[in-house]
Amino acid sequence: MNDFASPVMLPAHVRQAQVCCTVQSVILAGGSGTRLWPLSREHSPKQLVDLLGDRSLLEATVQRVSHVFDARRFVQLEPLVVCREDLRLPTAERLLDCAPHARIVLEPASRNTAPALTVAALAARAAAPDGDDPVLMVMPADHLIAGQAAFAAALGYAVEHAASGAIVALGVPPQHAETGYGYIRTGALLGEAGSRAIERFVEKPGSELAEHYVASGEYWWNSGIFVVRASVWLAAIAHYQPAMASACADAFARAASDSSGALHLDAAAFAGCPSDSIDYAVMEHLGSDPRFAGVVVPLVAGWSDVGAWDAVWQVSDKDGDGNVARGRVMFEGSTDSFAHSGGRLVACVGVTGLVVVETADAVLVAAKDRVQDVKAIVGRLKAEHGAEAQEHRKVQRPWGYYDSIDRGERFQVKRIVVKPGGRLSLQMHHHRAEHWVVVRGTARVTRGAESFLLSENESTYIPLGVTHRLENPGKTPLEIIEVQSGGYLGEDDIVRFDDQYGRMQGTADECPGTSSQ
Repeated sequence: MNDFASPVMLPAHVRQAQVCCTVQSVILAGGSGTRLWPLSREHSPKQLVDLLGDRSLLEATVQRVSHVFDARRFVQLEPLVVCREDLRLPTAERLLDCAPHARIVLEPASRNTAPALTVAALAARAAAPDGDDPVLMVMPADHLIAGQAAFAAALGYAVEHAASGAIVALGVPPQHAETGYGYIRTGALLGEAGSRAIERFVEKPGSELAEHYVASGEYWWNSGIFVVRASVWLAAIAHYQPAMASACADAFARAASDSSGALHLDAAAFAGCPSDSIDYAVMEHLGSDPRFAGVVVPLVAGWSDVGAWDAVWQVSDKDGDGNVARGRVMFEGSTDSFAHSGGRLVACVGVTGLVVVETADAVLVAAKDRVQDVKAIVGRLKAEHGAEAQEHRKVQRPWGYYDSIDRGERFQVKRIVVKPGGRLSLQMHHHRAEHWVVVRGTARVTRGAESFLLSENESTYIPLGVTHRLENPGKTPLEIIEVQSGGYLGEDDIVRFDDQYGRMQGTADECPGTSSQ
C-alpha cells in the first residue's frame, strides 16, 4: 500500500458520534478551458486563473464543498483533487490556503472524467477510516454556484440517495434553451425534495430541440456534479467499461507518493486506459439498465459552468448599458458587451454584443453569440504549434515568475522575479549561454564550483555547459534580466541536478520554447 492510501485517523468525538455515512469530496481539476482563451491556456487553465474575482474557481469550489455537512451526521474527509501531472505545482499552490491537507492524485496523461473518478474512488476507499465505503461528491473545479445554502441542501438529498446505492446527478431546471449543455430527461418523482428518476442522458442538442426540451418541463441541464458510493461507481465502471476499470486499478496499485503526499499514478498502466467522460461511460446507460438506479436531484442555486465568455458576462455585475469591464476598460456608446484588460487600455466605442479580451501576447475580439467558436481558434493554434495556446507570456513558477520580453533567432530576453527564499533548479544547458543583470534585490548565484552574491546593477555570465542556480536570499523580491544566446533555445536543452519543488528532468510543467528555470 502506498502512503497516500493510509487510512485517515479520526478524532475520538467524531468516531463516537452517530454518523449517517462518510463523505468524500472529489474535485476534478484536469480541464483546459479552451473556450476561455486567451485568459485560459493549456498550462494555466480556467480553474487556476482569477476569472471572476480575487480567487480562482478551484479555490471557490474547494471552499464551497469543505465542511458542508453537520459533523454529527457525516464524517467529511479532506478534499481529494485529481489533476494532470503538469498542473501539480500551481494546483498545490492554490490549495495552500483553502485546503492545505487536501490530497492530490496526479494523472500522467489526460483520459477524461471517467478514469479520473475511477482512480479517485480507489483512493477514497483506500483512505477511508475503518475500511468504510465513502459517498463521493464529484464536481468539476471550474464551475460557479452562487447559492451556498441551496447547494448544500441539494447535496444533502443527493448523499441520502447515494448512501442507499443510487448513482445521483444534480440537475439544473433550465432557464432558457441552452445548446451548450447536456440534458437529463427526468422520470418519476422520488420523495419530497423534487428528486426524480433518471430516464436518460441527452448530449448537447441543437437550438430547436433545446427549445422543445425546455418547453416540455421534463429535461434538466446536466450540471456535471455527481454523488455516488465509491463501491457503486467501481461496480458500474467494471460492468460498462472493464478495460478502463482494469487499467485504473493497475495504475493505482503501482502508484507512488512523493514527499508532498501527492499520488503519482503509474504512467505505463494509465497510458493503456481508454479515454471517456462520466456521461458516456456510465450515466447514459442509466434508465435502461435495472442493475444501477439513477436519480437526479434539482439544483436551484445560481449554477453556471462558466464555459465561455458569454457565461462570464452573464454572471458578472453590469453597468446601466449591460456592459462588463475588467481592468483598464472604457465603454462609449456601447451595450451588452464584455471587455477584459490584462494591462493595456481597452476602449470600446459604438459596439453591441461584443467580447474583447486583452492579454500581453494575444487579443480576442468575438461576437458574444459566437464565443463557443473560440475553441476552434485554440485548435488551430495547437496545430501550428503556437505558444499562445500553451502558456501566457508571463508564466508563474513556484519560485516566482518570468516574463518573456523579446525573442529572436539566436536570443531570448526574460524578466525574472524570484520571491524571497525562492530557488531555481540547479541545472545546465548544452546549447545556450545566459547573461544575468540584477535590477532589484540581491541574488545568490551558483556557477560551477563558485557561489557569490550580486547586488543591483551587477551582472554575471553563465557559459554553456556550466552548472548554475539562481536564488533569492533576501526579504524583498529579486528581479533580474536574463539574456539567453545560442543556436538552440528549446526547453529540452536542460539537465537538472536538484530542485526543491520536486520537478524532474523532462516533466511537462516546462514547455518547449519557454523558461528552463
